[in-house]
Amino acid sequence: MIIQSQEISLKHLLTVESLTDEEVMGLIRRAAQFKNGARSILNKPQYFVANLFFENSTRTHKSFEVAEKKLGLEVIEFDASTSSVQKGETLYDTILTMSALGVDAVVIRHSAENYYHELVESKSIQCSIINGGDGSGQHPSQCLLDLMTIYEEFGYFDGLKVAIVGDITHSRVAKSNMQLLKRLGAQIYFSGPKEWYDSAFEVYGHYLPLDELVSKVDVMMMLRVQHERHHEVGKTNFSKEEYHQTYGLTEQRAKQMKPSAIIMHPAPVNRDVELADSLVEGMQSRIVQQMTNGVYMRMAILEAVLNGKA
Repeated sequence: MIIQSQEISLKHLLTVESLTDEEVMGLIRRAAQFKNGARSILNKPQYFVANLFFENSTRTHKSFEVAEKKLGLEVIEFDASTSSVQKGETLYDTILTMSALGVDAVVIRHSAENYYHELVESKSIQCSIINGGDGSGQHPSQCLLDLMTIYEEFGYFDGLKVAIVGDITHSRVAKSNMQLLKRLGAQIYFSGPKEWYDSAFEVYGHYLPLDELVSKVDVMMMLRVQHERHHEVGKTNFSKEEYHQTYGLTEQRAKQMKPSAIIMHPAPVNRDVELADSLVEGMQSRIVQQMTNGVYMRMAILEAVLNGKA
């Protein structure tokens, strides 16, 4: 099946706030078409893309790469450890170079929040920017694949009860998901260590102890403990066992879930920390499905951004 889609057109994908509800649902529908075998016919025979990951990544990096190859794009290799970044080249100058070489779109993950502002404001940089994660800021492509997974399961968002549990303050996934799910009508709850929770999140939902929450919700979205970010604001020490018993989805807690509820996690999963090892690939888990959906959602995102260039 060949479907040419000009319906969704984006200049960049930086944050979830920049998307309209129609664009969100359009991307979900387009990703589902790709999952069902649709192929894209792009506006010109050759597009160049580059993946610039300045932080470690497996799922996001490789699923973008698979998505790009499925779309027939030319993928330009980039390794920060062997690039001029090691000579002191700034992110701006790296992207300026990519633009000058004729790269159409770049996927960037960077430790600096809002790194993309100076890139999209530049008149010299012509390539489109796809945010693959900015510090503790946002992760729009992960959010969209999460929404795709939820929509596949339930077929709607309005009125769904979604729990976001764990290291919320440091999680760009949590921030993107709470914003977009709230806007689409879901009822958001938070849980996890109070030290990793911010009252600013109350505009999106409210905090409950996990044992009060687990039986109420349709989606249990567990978050990785992000040890690499704790040094910035001071680290709270938990042993793996303590965290699992106090804030994790144990086998015993999972028994309290509604039979129709699902378990999600952006991965990598710290097994027997955020959730019991036996639950990661269990009947109610959709973690593997999230990873699979990541390829198709990123195909939809790339197509929309390249449509935008036309």
